[in-house]
Amino acid sequence: MLMQPLAVAFLVLMIGCAVAALLVKDLLAAVVIFGAFSLFSATYFAILGAPDVAFTEAAVGAAITTVFFVSAISWTGRE
Repeated sequence: MLMQPLAVAFLVLMIGCAVAALLVKDLLAAVVIFGAFSLFSATYFAILGAPDVAFTEAAVGAAITTVFFVSAISWTGRE
């Protein structure tokens, strides 16, 4: 069975975010890219028909973890 074109598009976006998060030098930019990665993976899970996993990924990965990382960066320093 071939994958849906929309699912493949989100996989490519996830790979792009992963590479960008590794290459960027600024910690805050890396956290924002990581949040986008989590949002894309949540959408990918929703496309595959797993709304419970998608909701959990969106809540934990894209929202809570990103807020924790941004607050940690603001307390410790950006570089």
